[in-house]
Amino acid sequence: MQFQDFWYIVSLSKHLKANQVLARNVLGEWLAIFRGSNGEPVALQDRCLHRNSRLSAGKVNRGILQCPYHGWLYDGNGHVIAVPAQGPSFKSPPGCRGKCYAVRERDGYVYVRLAATPRVDFEPFPMPHYGQPGWETVRVINRFANDVTNCAENFIDIPHTAFVHQGIFRSSRQKKLGMTVKRCDGAVLVEYHHESSNLGWYRYFLNFQGTGIKHSDLFFMPNITCVEYQMGGNRHLFITSQSIPETHNSTLVYTDITYNYGIWNKLALPFVGWTAQHIIRQDVKILGVQGEAIAKYGTEFFPTPADTIHLFVESIRGAIGRGEDPRLLPNKTVEVNFWV
Repeated sequence: MQFQDFWYIVSLSKHLKANQVLARNVLGEWLAIFRGSNGEPVALQDRCLHRNSRLSAGKVNRGILQCPYHGWLYDGNGHVIAVPAQGPSFKSPPGCRGKCYAVRERDGYVYVRLAATPRVDFEPFPMPHYGQPGWETVRVINRFANDVTNCAENFIDIPHTAFVHQGIFRSSRQKKLGMTVKRCDGAVLVEYHHESSNLGWYRYFLNFQGTGIKHSDLFFMPNITCVEYQMGGNRHLFITSQSIPETHNSTLVYTDITYNYGIWNKLALPFVGWTAQHIIRQDVKILGVQGEAIAKYGTEFFPTPADTIHLFVESIRGAIGRGEDPRLLPNKTVEVNFWV
């Protein structure tokens, strides 16, 4: 198994318009993303076969992409269908085709897979309750100066919230919490115990009545985290992030905040969007600081029991990095107490 075997978001569906080309970077590969003549998304290697200009700097007309340098024309399958310098009698020679990647469009996102023949045929991760009646979704996009592993670990890490997001999303009260951490089938599942209303000002949205909280976190290989909160009988929230590896220290993160808050759904939209972006902006800053230190000193960490989640995530991503299937790692369950 390799990282190239998985699906990665390259655009929101609504951002990929007809007669438009987007430049994207996934796992160091440059991509030109556009819609073909049938309206379906297309992903080509961002390189013209002629003189290696970037196709993403060109133009799209009715699903045909034109290189900005000498005007070569590419269809939605990457075939060169015209070369202006050779006139109307041009016939494409065998093999004159740009590299084309598999594309999926699902839940309002456009996905690309780099592997032509993946070892395991996964589907894009289904976004919880997206577009379902009674649910609202706020989407935000942020770039982090760090790698996917550290981003994913941040998104399912409680202890940092009392300091990075102090007063907004938790404060340091030194209250004992428990968690059950499971590694199984390429995923990490965390269930928290004894969590109460220490949620900062976000409690007014999440749990203003102070009812019992059911909180779980999920990491699913290779780059997805999903945080779930249930409060009482009718308050339900998912925060799902897909971390897209651009380079070793640049990660583009697409985050869905999907919630069901009954009659308050529409009224809560501006508050949810602003608060989520404010919290993520703080994470962008601290992960940038961590990234700078890692660039200088490396990744020699000193883990505590509260970092069990991180160790499991790293074991899964490490296995993929070695070309192994992390689903073959032994199942493990660890009970941990920590203080926030």
